[in-house]
Amino acid sequence: MRSDILLRYESQRVPRYTSYPTAPHFTDDIGEEGYRRWLAAVPEPASLSLYLHVPYCRQLCWYCGCHTKITRRPDPVATYCRALRREIAMVADALGSRRRVVHVHWGGGTPTIAEPADFVDVMKEIGDLFEVADGAETAIEVDPRWLSPETVEALARAGVNRASLGIQTFDAKVQRAVNRVQTLDETRAVVDALRAVGIDRISIDLLYGLPHQTVESCRSTVEAVLSLAPDRLSVFGYAHLPARLKHQRMIDEAALPDGAERLRQLLATGEALRAAGYVAIGLDHFARPDDPLAEALAAGTLHRNFQGYTSDAGDALIGFGASAIGSLPAGYVQNAVPLHDYYDALGAGRLPITRARRLSADDRVRRAVIERLMCDLSVDLDVAAGAEADELAAALPALDPLARDGLVKVDGHRIAVTEEGRPLVRTVAAVFDAYLNPEADRHAKAI
Repeated sequence: MRSDILLRYESQRVPRYTSYPTAPHFTDDIGEEGYRRWLAAVPEPASLSLYLHVPYCRQLCWYCGCHTKITRRPDPVATYCRALRREIAMVADALGSRRRVVHVHWGGGTPTIAEPADFVDVMKEIGDLFEVADGAETAIEVDPRWLSPETVEALARAGVNRASLGIQTFDAKVQRAVNRVQTLDETRAVVDALRAVGIDRISIDLLYGLPHQTVESCRSTVEAVLSLAPDRLSVFGYAHLPARLKHQRMIDEAALPDGAERLRQLLATGEALRAAGYVAIGLDHFARPDDPLAEALAAGTLHRNFQGYTSDAGDALIGFGASAIGSLPAGYVQNAVPLHDYYDALGAGRLPITRARRLSADDRVRRAVIERLMCDLSVDLDVAAGAEADELAAALPALDPLARDGLVKVDGHRIAVTEEGRPLVRTVAAVFDAYLNPEADRHAKAI
């Protein structure tokens, strides 16, 4: 496949489809009482996944697109952990019974910024109020530059069994350009420390499209990362959105690679990981063949949520913390983003929800179609959309240019993204998005 064919589409801006409808289409018309009703209506046999967002870091990475604040003091984070415990207790009460949890994920920000005792206290609150299943995955995102031995011990004591390490790149010039400098040696020391206490499921995050980044530096980073023997990796394209994210203005736009170079970096990274035996998962993940992600892909049970690709089989996802998003049978909910709003709500005895989206019947059908495309790179509309298949098939002519270019195959109601078209799976999914405004610039480029 010639890269110039893919480049015809690279500038299109499309969502990452970690939900459908996507977060820009959440509204404020559900309210706290509506959220309580949604929680109470979650069936008792349902299994839950919990996401905890910690919006604090010790240093701002200029590429960051997350909701986070910078602090070097422990007090603000300790206050936040107490608020998390309060919210967890309120949600558990609204659910009305002790529910089964099959997955816990700590994200941020840098969740390991919490003092060890505060982290353990939050995890104890979860264990006291929920029934955490044997074998449940408990994952946490880690900045290798700021992880003490005491925190490592606390993670193990609290039951963490997967750590996701932010690396992005090991190219020193690129690291300086994005204000995130870390060496392979200090990263390896963290990986070794985690494995020494039994946290042996290791995930790695990489980025391409950063300032001064090259194909060769991407290959060198992969070579270094492979020496850490991670179970899985994510390979994201840097989304430069300085109009929305003011700190990204610190990045020299003149040093950013153009679309053709970004594509070469993506393809080179994927080629190196496949050559090392990793299985390509959906748009941007790679995993060892025996990793749960690869097994879920093979079994057709792979899912996609706000943390990306997952083998998580929970029936509902509950988000805790400022800006956290949850997914319940009735729809999506998002907590207040500003910390003062989050604290004010909890202080007044209210769940801190500010935005939500009730799912219509059409939303559910389109969500199912988009998720299967994003996960499997294929979908049968007759299976995923049922009686609505003919209505959704009306969008298929939009795929004709991609089909002519060999990036997608359409056979009746069956759609399959080719291996060459994998980088554009979001573009394929977007034809079924009833809300997408192609003129909006809020989304990242297709590649």
